[in-house]
Amino acid sequence: MILLFGCFMALWQGDSRRSETGRRKRYARGKRKFEIGRETHLTTIGSTRLKKVRTMGNNRKTRAKTINVAYVVDPKSNKVTKTEITSVVENHANIHYVRRNIINKGAVIETKLGKARVTSRPGQSGAINAVLISG
Repeated sequence: MILLFGCFMALWQGDSRRSETGRRKRYARGKRKFEIGRETHLTTIGSTRLKKVRTMGNNRKTRAKTINVAYVVDPKSNKVTKTEITSVVENHANIHYVRRNIINKGAVIETKLGKARVTSRPGQSGAINAVLISG
Protein backbone atom coordinates (compact mmCIF):
# COMPACT_ATOMS: atom_id res chain seq x y z
CA MET A 1 0.00 0.00 0.00
CA ILE A 2 1.39 3.39 -1.02
CA LEU A 3 0.48 6.49 0.97
CA LEU A 4 0.79 9.89 -0.66
CA PHE A 5 0.82 12.96 1.56
CA GLY A 6 0.38 16.42 0.06
CA CYS A 7 0.60 15.16 -3.52
CA PHE A 8 -1.94 16.75 -5.80
CA MET A 9 -2.19 16.60 -9.54
CA ALA A 10 -1.11 19.89 -11.14
CA LEU A 11 -3.75 21.95 -12.92
CA TRP A 12 -2.50 22.63 -16.43
CA GLN A 13 -3.94 25.80 -17.96
CA GLY A 14 -2.40 25.55 -21.44
CA ASP A 15 -4.13 24.85 -24.74
CA SER A 16 -5.81 21.51 -25.31
CA ARG A 17 -4.09 18.82 -27.32
CA ARG A 18 -7.33 18.36 -29.28
CA SER A 19 -8.98 20.72 -31.76
CA GLU A 20 -12.69 21.61 -31.72
CA THR A 21 -13.41 18.76 -34.14
CA GLY A 22 -11.41 16.29 -32.07
CA ARG A 23 -8.26 15.85 -34.13
CA ARG A 24 -4.98 15.58 -32.25
CA LYS A 25 -2.75 18.68 -32.36
CA ARG A 26 1.00 18.08 -32.42
CA TYR A 27 2.73 20.95 -30.64
CA ALA A 28 6.34 21.95 -31.29
CA ARG A 29 6.83 22.46 -27.56
CA GLY A 30 5.83 20.88 -24.26
CA LYS A 31 4.14 22.18 -21.15
CA ARG A 32 5.63 25.17 -19.30
CA LYS A 33 5.86 25.89 -15.58
CA PHE A 34 3.95 29.18 -15.92
CA GLU A 35 0.98 27.26 -17.33
CA ILE A 36 0.43 25.41 -14.04
CA GLY A 37 -2.60 26.58 -12.06
CA ARG A 38 -3.31 26.29 -8.33
CA GLU A 39 -5.83 24.25 -6.39
CA THR A 40 -8.96 26.30 -5.73
CA HIS A 41 -9.88 27.14 -2.17
CA LEU A 42 -13.42 28.37 -1.76
CA THR A 43 -14.03 31.20 0.72
CA THR A 44 -16.39 30.28 3.56
CA ILE A 45 -17.93 32.10 6.53
CA GLY A 46 -15.83 32.04 9.70
CA SER A 47 -13.25 34.03 11.65
CA THR A 48 -11.01 35.86 9.18
CA ARG A 49 -8.12 33.73 7.85
CA LEU A 50 -6.10 35.17 4.96
CA LYS A 51 -3.32 33.55 2.94
CA LYS A 52 -0.72 35.50 0.95
CA VAL A 53 0.26 33.91 -2.36
CA ARG A 54 3.16 34.82 -4.65
CA THR A 55 2.03 35.30 -8.24
CA MET A 56 3.77 35.86 -11.56
CA GLY A 57 6.21 38.76 -11.61
CA ASN A 58 6.77 38.48 -7.82
CA ASN A 59 3.39 40.11 -7.22
CA ARG A 60 1.10 39.11 -4.33
CA LYS A 61 -2.52 38.03 -3.95
CA THR A 62 -4.32 37.75 -0.64
CA ARG A 63 -6.70 34.80 -0.60
CA ALA A 64 -9.52 34.81 1.95
CA LYS A 65 -9.91 31.27 3.30
CA THR A 66 -12.59 32.19 5.82
CA ILE A 67 -14.11 35.61 6.44
CA ASN A 68 -17.06 36.96 8.44
CA VAL A 69 -17.14 40.70 7.64
CA ALA A 70 -18.22 42.55 4.51
CA TYR A 71 -17.97 46.15 3.37
CA VAL A 72 -21.48 46.92 2.18
CA VAL A 73 -22.37 50.05 0.21
CA ASP A 74 -25.90 51.47 0.31
CA PRO A 75 -26.66 52.65 -3.27
CA LYS A 76 -29.15 55.28 -2.05
CA SER A 77 -26.77 57.13 0.29
CA ASN A 78 -23.44 55.88 -1.18
CA LYS A 79 -22.31 55.10 2.38
CA VAL A 80 -20.03 52.10 3.06
CA THR A 81 -20.58 50.14 6.28
CA LYS A 82 -18.52 47.30 7.72
CA THR A 83 -20.97 44.61 8.80
CA GLU A 84 -21.07 40.97 9.86
CA ILE A 85 -22.07 38.20 7.41
CA THR A 86 -24.78 35.85 8.66
CA SER A 87 -25.17 33.37 5.78
CA VAL A 88 -25.23 32.86 2.01
CA VAL A 89 -28.75 33.23 0.57
CA GLU A 90 -28.22 32.43 -3.12
CA ASN A 91 -25.40 31.78 -5.55
CA HIS A 92 -25.79 31.54 -9.33
CA ALA A 93 -22.33 30.01 -9.77
CA ASN A 94 -23.39 26.80 -8.02
CA ILE A 95 -26.58 26.06 -6.10
CA HIS A 96 -24.68 23.75 -3.73
CA TYR A 97 -22.49 26.68 -2.57
CA VAL A 98 -25.49 28.04 -0.61
CA ARG A 99 -25.71 25.20 1.90
CA ARG A 100 -21.90 25.09 2.21
CA ASN A 101 -21.83 28.91 2.83
CA ILE A 102 -19.28 29.49 0.06
CA ILE A 103 -18.84 33.12 -0.98
CA ASN A 104 -17.69 34.23 -4.41
CA LYS A 105 -18.43 37.12 -6.77
CA GLY A 106 -22.15 37.40 -7.49
CA ALA A 107 -23.28 35.54 -4.36
CA VAL A 108 -26.13 37.05 -2.35
CA ILE A 109 -25.25 37.19 1.37
CA GLU A 110 -27.37 37.93 4.42
CA THR A 111 -25.84 40.66 6.59
CA LYS A 112 -26.96 42.62 9.64
CA LEU A 113 -28.03 45.42 7.24
CA GLY A 114 -29.99 43.08 4.93
CA LYS A 115 -29.29 41.15 1.74
CA ALA A 116 -26.29 42.21 -0.35
CA ARG A 117 -24.69 41.05 -3.62
CA VAL A 118 -20.91 40.43 -3.53
CA THR A 119 -18.97 42.56 -6.04
CA SER A 120 -15.39 41.57 -5.14
CA ARG A 121 -13.53 38.29 -5.61
CA PRO A 122 -12.60 37.17 -2.08
CA GLY A 123 -10.32 34.39 -3.37
CA GLN A 124 -8.25 37.01 -5.20
CA SER A 125 -8.57 40.22 -3.16
CA GLY A 126 -8.93 38.93 0.41
CA ALA A 127 -11.95 41.12 1.25
CA ILE A 128 -15.67 41.08 0.60
CA ASN A 129 -17.24 44.16 -0.94
CA ALA A 130 -20.98 44.09 -1.56
CA VAL A 131 -23.91 46.25 -2.67
CA LEU A 132 -27.10 46.33 -0.62
CA ILE A 133 -30.14 44.91 -2.41
CA SER A 134 -33.28 47.01 -1.95
CA GLY A 135 -36.53 45.23 -1.22
